Amino acid sequence: MNPAIVYLVELGSGAILVTALAVIWRHSLQAYIGAFRLQSFLLGAVAALLSQLQGSLELLGVALLIALVKGWFIPRFLRRLLARVGSGREVRPYLNVAASLLICGALVVVAYSATADLVAASRLPTRNGVPLALAVVLIGFFVLISRRQAITQVIGFLVLENGIAMLALMVSYGLPLMVELGVFLDVLIALWIMQVVVYRIRDTFDTLDVTRLKGLRH
Repeated sequence: MNPAIVYLVELGSGAILVTALAVIWRHSLQAYIGAFRLQSFLLGAVAALLSQLQGSLELLGVALLIALVKGWFIPRFLRRLLARVGSGREVRPYLNVAASLLICGALVVVAYSATADLVAASRLPTRNGVPLALAVVLIGFFVLISRRQAITQVIGFLVLENGIAMLALMVSYGLPLMVELGVFLDVLIALWIMQVVVYRIRDTFDTLDVTRLKGLRH
């Protein structure tokens, strides 16, 4: 085991968590997409480092797929979607930035508390990344439920999925290529469905504020 690579994996895991927090901190949808893009490249880099630890070409293939699909294709897709619907900012989130960051800080504490026994019992070199990955999952879910704009909720879903992929990498010390291919397919199908939903919301209400959907009940 190479201690330098293990340190870089932990550093990359921390940087992935910071990019998740960046989504909470900013209001620009372009900035959200940029944060997700950087997060995905960091996740690919972490997977590549793990492939070096294991000497696994399959895991290196997973790293390249993450960089290609999540780091390049999906952000490009989201930018085109954003240009089509013409919405640039998350104007009125359910919670302001200060309150959101406080809640995310609490979620990080919850993640560390929930995984403390697992980390203590594990002998995997990736064990210190487990609480960071769980924190990314929780923050992605928080973005999904705390923002009004449909595109922001899409990005929250993608951050959540990145956190799940990171958690799988940390807990299993790698991720089989076939499993990751299945996940990519699910994400691409979900993106296609979300694109249809976003267009329908925009065409019906002339806004991407999902709270307007409540009017359909009356």
